[in-house]
Amino acid sequence: MPYEKRVDIQDALFLVGPTASGKTPVGICLAEQLEAEIISLDSMAVYRGMDIGTAKPTPAERSRVRHHLIDIIEPGEEYSLARYLDDVERALDEIRSRRRRALFVGGTPLYLKALLRGMFEGPGADWELREQLRAWANAHGSEALHAKLSSVDPEAARRIHPHDLRRIIRALEVYEKTGQPLSQWQRQFDHPLEVAKGRVLVLDWPRELLYQRINRRVDEMFAEGLVEEVQQLLARGCQLSHTARQALGYREVLEYLEGKRSYRETVELVKTRTRQFAKRQLTWFRHLEECRFMPVSEPFRPENLAERILREYWWEFL
Repeated sequence: MPYEKRVDIQDALFLVGPTASGKTPVGICLAEQLEAEIISLDSMAVYRGMDIGTAKPTPAERSRVRHHLIDIIEPGEEYSLARYLDDVERALDEIRSRRRRALFVGGTPLYLKALLRGMFEGPGADWELREQLRAWANAHGSEALHAKLSSVDPEAARRIHPHDLRRIIRALEVYEKTGQPLSQWQRQFDHPLEVAKGRVLVLDWPRELLYQRINRRVDEMFAEGLVEEVQQLLARGCQLSHTARQALGYREVLEYLEGKRSYRETVELVKTRTRQFAKRQLTWFRHLEECRFMPVSEPFRPENLAERILREYWWEFL
């Protein structure tokens, strides 16, 4: 049955932003100055062995600041928003027991919204239904599936982009499994909590520079061995779960290894999809009133940015 959940985040701070915006180095500098511990706000960092494509903090970075919710499950396991919130509560209890502050660092918008406003956890995933809906969308187009959603849940359809197939499918799934529109279940979580205001900072790059950073990061990931990392997972007999396959780069590399496209085509596809994902992230952040946007540009110096954040944005929470 569906249920609701809220997490106590009254003393936490949040550093978020699109992929490749520099959250990790800035977050580490902030945590050191705040004497804080970092809780990952990344839905894919939970998977062991998926390191390069998820751009996890390096061992050296993690030795500087204690991190939570990184490398906690195997890639073959499913991971849900509800499970993440349960894991967050345990991490917060540990951090508070040491009289430390929690700093969330990452860029998964759905996780951020659930932490800030609470969540509605719908029925468990029906993978057979999802595949049926995906196949229908492949045959008729995502816009046609979006139109189907409009007929049963017009409010959710207004919020979901016609090309956001994953969210369209989930909204239809909830309606099919519960008989009620997703928008009706979620309505009570539409408004920001007063305690969260001012605590969420978004690193905001000019779009052209952000896309350059994304392209450069993707090139670096392939150069550092993303293909080899996926091959090692397969050699261990590891089959990526449905949720793990959502990690940018991994599905594309698996398809490359299956011979579906060339190496260069794969690299370019990952770049394109990562830029599209960054755009969706920013759209989510702009729809959350709790978020404050901090302009960032070159030269990028994490230590200076951290000092500026504490001086200009978070002085009231020190």
